Amino acid sequence: MKSKTRIIHHRADEPAPGNRPLVSPIYQSVKFELESLTEVERAWNNESGAYHYSRTANPTVRELETLLAELQGQEACVAVSTGMAAVAATLIALLSQGDHVLICVETYGPTRSLLLKTLARFGVKTTLISMDDHVGIERVLAATPTRLVWFESPTNPALKIADISFIVKAAKGCGALTVIDNTFAGLEAHAGFGIDLFVHSLTKSAAGHGDVMGGAVMGQRALVDKIRTQVIALGPTLDPHAAFLISRGLKTYHIRREAQCRHALVIARFLESDPRVTRVRYPGLASHPGFALAAKQMPDSGSVVTIDLSGTAEQSRLFADSLQLFASVASLASTESLIVPPQLMQPRELPAALRAFADIGPTTARLSIGLEDTDDLIADLTAALGAAFGE
Repeated sequence: MKSKTRIIHHRADEPAPGNRPLVSPIYQSVKFELESLTEVERAWNNESGAYHYSRTANPTVRELETLLAELQGQEACVAVSTGMAAVAATLIALLSQGDHVLICVETYGPTRSLLLKTLARFGVKTTLISMDDHVGIERVLAATPTRLVWFESPTNPALKIADISFIVKAAKGCGALTVIDNTFAGLEAHAGFGIDLFVHSLTKSAAGHGDVMGGAVMGQRALVDKIRTQVIALGPTLDPHAAFLISRGLKTYHIRREAQCRHALVIARFLESDPRVTRVRYPGLASHPGFALAAKQMPDSGSVVTIDLSGTAEQSRLFADSLQLFASVASLASTESLIVPPQLMQPRELPAALRAFADIGPTTARLSIGLEDTDDLIADLTAALGAAFGE
């Protein structure tokens, strides 16, 4: 065999049976070879479980999907390239022209926008209602045949806590599916409430280091298979290397989240004691309206603290600009602490009558607490508050 051919057809050694690598390899291959055309046909027809093309399935991605399903306590999982890809694939797979969706208005803004601006063009009907309006939810579901109910808990950024038992019971009573954006609550949360599907942005807590994007949907196998079919057709495939990075991040998920939640409670208590902060929203504080419900539903209180300052919008901007340890970026759950000021969170796509439910004021700021020493974070917050209020 000549050199040009050998370079292309060289095969790497594989470990002997029982000699597996401690860290799973990255299957950075688009195509997988099979020994005969018969086996190729069986793979293409999903009869053998063999891999043949990475847009359809890949061993590295499948390993991640299996782990995520186990963590969330669900039958199956499909992983995709971003959190919004998971949202879009779920909606497209489950909805048809004329279907009705009830979505809690407090839900993530891009999800609302996808329903109201994009899927509306294809005949999907949407009702926006506050998750706190139990009478209104029951009224809508009783009056309108509904395909699915979409909600989030805790919400972004107001950190409202949904009464999940109520929502699931109301939805099931009219034959609607329930889908929760579980990103803020984290993996393993809310598994015992009969929710049909869980959507996660893996970019956040799962990966944890701010260097990779991904999304996932977990739930009943029959529903996940429907979504997987759409993922294969539409192509928001999760890259194997991204899947590897997310799997690597998951190895420290619990110790990171435990530390971040512990730090968040310290920061929330400190900010609640500062007179320049008019409101602190954190489900782990007894002052939070959803404190008892969160304690009942969630294994922890999360790593996000949302505050409202007593001053003006300009003072809120100065506060954000004065922070040295909190990066002003639109994400959360990184090892670094982060801030999103109100200028970046306004629910501009909502009708004016519904904007109040988003509960984002001119001085609202969302803090994602990282792994830094809490004394250093408190010193940074203290200095920034002093700069914002001229002290």
